[in-house]
Amino acid sequence: MRNYFRRFYTYFIFLVTISGALSTKAQITHRDLLPEFIQPLTQSLIPQKEFKPFPQTPGGWKRILPDSIIAHIITNGEKALKEDFQEIPATVMLEFIRNNNRTNYEKISFQKRNQLWDMVMAESMEGKGRFIDQIVNGIWSICEESFWGISAHVGIQKAGAGLPDVEDPIVDLFSAETGAVLAWTDYFVGPKLDAVSKLLRPRISYEINRRILTPMLTAKYGWMGGDNPDAKLNNWAPWIASNYITADLLIEKDEAKRTHALNIAVRIINQYINGLGADGGCDEGPGYWNAAGASVYDALNLLYDATGRKYDIYKDPFIEKMGAYIYKTHIAGKYFINVADAHPEIEANGLLIYRFGKDVNNKDMMNMGSWAFHTYGNNGLGLEGFQRPRSLYNLKAIKECAAYPYKEDLATDVWYSDVQLMAARSGNRVFVASHAGNNGESHNHNDVGDFMVYVNGYPVIIDIGSGTYTARTFSKQRYKLWFNTSPYHNLPTINNVEQKEGRQHAASDVSYQQTKNTSQLSMNIKDAYPADAGIMSWKRRVKMDKKKGVVEVNDSYAMVSHLNNLTQTLMSVCDADITTPGKIVFNLPDQTRVYLDYNATFWNISEEKMALVTPEDEGLKHSWDGRDIWRILLTAKDHSLNHSITYKIHK
Repeated sequence: MRNYFRRFYTYFIFLVTISGALSTKAQITHRDLLPEFIQPLTQSLIPQKEFKPFPQTPGGWKRILPDSIIAHIITNGEKALKEDFQEIPATVMLEFIRNNNRTNYEKISFQKRNQLWDMVMAESMEGKGRFIDQIVNGIWSICEESFWGISAHVGIQKAGAGLPDVEDPIVDLFSAETGAVLAWTDYFVGPKLDAVSKLLRPRISYEINRRILTPMLTAKYGWMGGDNPDAKLNNWAPWIASNYITADLLIEKDEAKRTHALNIAVRIINQYINGLGADGGCDEGPGYWNAAGASVYDALNLLYDATGRKYDIYKDPFIEKMGAYIYKTHIAGKYFINVADAHPEIEANGLLIYRFGKDVNNKDMMNMGSWAFHTYGNNGLGLEGFQRPRSLYNLKAIKECAAYPYKEDLATDVWYSDVQLMAARSGNRVFVASHAGNNGESHNHNDVGDFMVYVNGYPVIIDIGSGTYTARTFSKQRYKLWFNTSPYHNLPTINNVEQKEGRQHAASDVSYQQTKNTSQLSMNIKDAYPADAGIMSWKRRVKMDKKKGVVEVNDSYAMVSHLNNLTQTLMSVCDADITTPGKIVFNLPDQTRVYLDYNATFWNISEEKMALVTPEDEGLKHSWDGRDIWRILLTAKDHSLNHSITYKIHK
């Protein structure tokens, strides 16, 4: 399995749980930006037989793609042609409830779909028929599967987790993805399938209708809010909806049903957008933006083409804000602000970002997209992984993006009031980000008040991110996983009490201020901790002096009656020297030294290397370029009930 695929599914997959899938308490703004398919919009919908958004012949592809890209795609198909389609044993499905493992199932399932996709695209571009028999084997193998989703999601069925009930098809992320793959297979090589057997295309249509289109007519899934139009949805909603639109547009021949399905998808996407704050920020982080805001864009692309360019809301200011999030959260190189379960490193999908920026008239996004495309090469093609409509639209943009000028321009000051996230950078390449928020966000970590510092594009003080997903990740044991808890973020532990999960555990008195030379975020993080921590007030201020390149973190606290112990965590992947009292020296790969000054009369200092030993820790072994993860621990000597503490980070 290729490296891109491994990176992708490590951090883009999750299980909808009762506690984390959506929040009925979150504020909803009924923007309802996407219009439903009513007259005259319905009249603009291109009939199923006439909907041809992409080339279907080698000549058509040759007109829009460089020869090198066509050769690359055919080579991928040739590699897939040599592999057999592996069936999924029942015991592999059962591993999720037997030993918490979901990865073994996903590896087989995702590889089959990638293998089919690679051969379909190769056949479409080459046109010689040599991939067809193995494509047929792939279609048949996938159609014969009892379940199109993954083992971690079977529990959505009425029968619960374990083996799937074939009489209860449910629409999860990967059943929708599978439906889209088969729909595109029919689109690109359908006539050649007919030449093999007249039963193949009807089988594709039957399975998509049985497993996707029909269940969605009456679905009340949690990921789409159930019956509650005021539920805040996460990335499942637009991600699934974009694939649902794909299957409907390509497969459904009844135009009335086709229109009805589009209206269902529009309502889902509207509800997702309604749950975003006014700034269009993504509380799931930049990694999940690729499955959230970017999936909204995927859906808009399809609807735009399916209506002869009549369904056009790209210029709505909110769509632009939603897109710009990925540009504004870029730190440097592959690094992005990785709140919640987001991964710290992303090879940004340059073609996607370029196209999105062009459609919403955001030059910064276009520039970033072109930079990423030229920096990371063909990663933006998305030839493996998910969101196949995106990869197809990316193909059409290659020549234009390749000719677009670029450089790595980075946002200087960022403030997202909706998710209470700030970032700032100085002229000497010191970067800081911090957030307030609450501990009931999607993919939540207990991390209200956390901060991170990068210098010269290298991580110094970090948010670790998330490890490998297992059954424990989205269960009652989620906060038994150390990297989800506040003692392993850059936060204090007070009277041996850490932060608690839940939307009520939130920052208060949040204030952001920006001037020419400074940017700062202030908040009271008292309520992020339960009452038994004994906190009267804990005010944290994270400030960047942009002129001097100094980050200052100040904690001013008052306790109710006692302070028995206090520790402050600092997480890092740097080689750090803590031998000089009052100063931590971080050594960067480029030989730069970064200093953190602290009050040695108030603190004792120690450090520990994190032992990565659990199944969930496996993913962290590949994060941060495989570097060791260190926890530096400051332990208070002074147990005064009131105090003010300052840390300064600088070159």
